[in-house]
Amino acid sequence: MLGTLKKMRVQLDDAQQVQYQLVVGDELLPLNPLIGKQLTLTHTGNIFCCNCGKKSKKSYSQGHCFVCMQKLASCDMCIMKPETCHYDQGTCREPEWAQSHCFVPHYVYLANTSGVKVGITRHTQLPTRWIDQGATQGLPIFKVSTRQLSGLVEVELAKLVNDKTHWQAMLKGHADDIDLNAKAAELIPQIEAKLHEIGMQKGDYSIERLDETIQSIHYPIDTFPKKITSHNFDKNGVVSGILQGIKGQYLIFDTGVINIRKFTAYEVSVELI
Repeated sequence: MLGTLKKMRVQLDDAQQVQYQLVVGDELLPLNPLIGKQLTLTHTGNIFCCNCGKKSKKSYSQGHCFVCMQKLASCDMCIMKPETCHYDQGTCREPEWAQSHCFVPHYVYLANTSGVKVGITRHTQLPTRWIDQGATQGLPIFKVSTRQLSGLVEVELAKLVNDKTHWQAMLKGHADDIDLNAKAAELIPQIEAKLHEIGMQKGDYSIERLDETIQSIHYPIDTFPKKITSHNFDKNGVVSGILQGIKGQYLIFDTGVINIRKFTAYEVSVELI
C-alpha cells in the first residue's frame, strides 16, 4: 500500500471494543487483525497538503501546507480555543464554514483518559472524540447550541479538572474506572453561577444539562509499553516492529509508539511481514 496518511478510522463494535482502520490514500487497512504481527511504515519523504493536495516541505495544523493553514477557518486558533471565537467581529476566515461547524450543537463532556478530563466536541463526534483521545470512559454532561458556548463552559470546568490528556500515562495503561456521573454532580454546582452568567450574556443560546449513561471503551492491546519511545517520521523515515496494540490515534509497537494523526498528509508505504 502507498498513499498519504489520515487519522485512523474508528468504530465501536457490540463488545464496546474499538475497531481500527489505517487510512493510506484511498485504501483502508483493518488493523485489529494485525496485533502481534510485523508492520512497517516507510515515509517516502513526500508530504501532500490534505486540503489542496499540493506538495509541501512541512506539515502545518495536522496535514496542511502553509498557505492553507493561514486561510482556512478550521486551522484558526479559535478551533483550539473556541471561547475566542471572533465571528461576531466580522473577522471569521470562512463564515459559511462556521455556520455549519460552529453554529451547531456541541457537547461538553467528562472523559477518563489518563484520569478525568473535560472536553468539547460537535454533536456528531461522539464517541469518536473519546476514542481519539484514548478515553476508556466518556460522559456528555451538557449540550449547548454553539461551539463558542461549549468553550466558555469548558473554561470554567477546566479550573476544576484537567482539560488535557497526559498521553504518556494514557499509553502505559488504563486509568482506574471513575464514576463520571458522581464527578459531574460534584463539579456542576461549583460553576452554576457562572453558567447563569454565560447564559444571560448569550441571550437565546442554550445550555442543556444532560442525564446520560457512561460509555465504556475497550482498546485492542496485547502489551502496554513500560517506557514510552516515540517514532517520528521527520527524524527517521522507517517505523517498524511488532504491533502490540492501538489506543487513541497511537500505534503501539515493540519498538516505540507513533501518533498517526500527527503525520496526516505524509506519504507512506505499508508493508506486512
